[in-house]
Amino acid sequence: MAKKNLPYDQKYYDPEIECMPREELEKMQLERLKEMVVFAYENAPYYKREWDKAGVDPYGITSLKDIEKFPFIDKKTERDTQGVGSFFGELCAVPEEDVVFMATSSGSTGVPTMSPFTQEDFDLWQDTEARLFWQAGMRPTDRYVHGLNFALYVGGPDVIGAQNLGATAIWVGAVPSDRLLFVLKQYQPTVIWTSPSYAWQLGNKAIEKGYDPKKDFAIHTIIVAGEPGGSIQSTRESIENLWGAKVVDFFGLSDIYGACAAMCEAKDGLHIVEDQILVETVDPQTGEVLEPGSQGELVYTTLTKKARPMIRFRTGDIGYVSNEKCECGRTLGRIHIQGRKDEMFIVGAVNVFPTDVEYVVRAEEGLTGEYVIRVYTENFTTRYEVSVERSAGSEEPYDAVSRRVEAALKAHCGVRPAKVKVYDAGKLGAESEHKASRFIDER
Repeated sequence: MAKKNLPYDQKYYDPEIECMPREELEKMQLERLKEMVVFAYENAPYYKREWDKAGVDPYGITSLKDIEKFPFIDKKTERDTQGVGSFFGELCAVPEEDVVFMATSSGSTGVPTMSPFTQEDFDLWQDTEARLFWQAGMRPTDRYVHGLNFALYVGGPDVIGAQNLGATAIWVGAVPSDRLLFVLKQYQPTVIWTSPSYAWQLGNKAIEKGYDPKKDFAIHTIIVAGEPGGSIQSTRESIENLWGAKVVDFFGLSDIYGACAAMCEAKDGLHIVEDQILVETVDPQTGEVLEPGSQGELVYTTLTKKARPMIRFRTGDIGYVSNEKCECGRTLGRIHIQGRKDEMFIVGAVNVFPTDVEYVVRAEEGLTGEYVIRVYTENFTTRYEVSVERSAGSEEPYDAVSRRVEAALKAHCGVRPAKVKVYDAGKLGAESEHKASRFIDER
C-alpha cells in the first residue's frame, strides 16, 4: 500500500480523502457504518447479546444519527469481555488465526487491554500512518528516528508507515538518552517521534552534554504523542525554540489505531481520520449527544477495523470537534482535546485540567517547565497544589517564584492553587525517559 512515487511538493498524501466534500464524506461514512454494524452484530458475541437486549436493529441504519440508538462501550467493557469465550474475547469479530498483530494499552487506568489486528487492519493502519506522516511534512528524502516503545505499544509499528512513505526508518525505540543522542549526532536524522515531555528532556540533556540541538543535529520536525503537550501552545513553542524544529502533535488509541489524528500546518486541532472513525461528542454525565463544536466526551466508532470493531467507544477524553473546512484545505474534522475526564478536578466550581496548569508552567519565565499537580480534599473541599522548578542558576527567591506562579495560575485557570512549591532545577523528580506522570489524585 506504499505510495513512494508521489511528487515531493504534493501537499496531500491522498487528496481524494483529505479534501472530500463534507456531503460525500458523510455518505461514505454511512455506507461503511452500515457494513461495520452488521459485521459486528453477526461476528462479535458481545454486540449480538447487548444489542438484542437493548432492542436496537443493526440492519436498520439509514442515517449517521441512527448510531445514537446503540449502547456505549468503554474500557470496562473491554476488560469484562477480554478472554471470555476466546483469547481476545467477546468484542473480537474474527477467528484468532486471522489476527496477525496485537498491542495492549498501558494499563494506567486498570488491567491492560489487548487490541487485535487482521492483516487488512494492519495494512490500512500503516497506510493511514503514512498519510499522517506526509501531513506532518515527512518525505522520502527524510531519515526518521522512531523513538517510541516497541514493547506491546500500539505506536511501535507506526515506523512501518514511515517506510511505506519512502523515508529511511531508524528503529531506535525506547533507549537511554545517551544512546539516542548518539543516533541523532551520528546519523543526522531529520524527523523524530517521541513524547512532548521527553522531547523537552532530551533537548536539555543534549545541552548538558555540550551539544547545540539547533546546530549539531539535523532535526527539522519533532512528532509528539502520548501526552497533551503537543497541542498546548506554550509547551509546543518551548520545544520548538529548544530544538529549532517544528513540533507536530499526533493522537492515537490502543483501542482503535496508533494513527487516529494529527496536526496540520494550521495547528488548530488534529485532523481525525474520518474515513475510518466516526466521531461523536456526548455529555460526560448523561451521555446525551451534543452538537459539533460543543465540549464533551469524545466517542469513536470504527468504520473499517475488522478484528475488533469498536462501536460507540467512550474514550474518556474531553474536548470538541470542528467540522468546518480547515485553512490547510482539508475537510476532515478536527478534534480539540482539553484533557481526560478522570483527571479533571473542580475547585470552587471551576473545572481545571492538567493541561491548564501545563500551559502556565511552560509559559512562565524562569522555570524549567517541569511540574507535578497534587489534588486532595481538605475540610470537605477540593484543593490543588502545584510543584515547579526554577531554572538552573536562578537566584530568584523561592517565595517570589511561588507568588508569581500562583498569580499566573489564578489568571489562566480561574482559581488559585492552595500552594505552589518551588524546587531547584532537576530536584522535582518529574523527569521521564518517555511518558511522564504529573498528576497525583489523593481524593
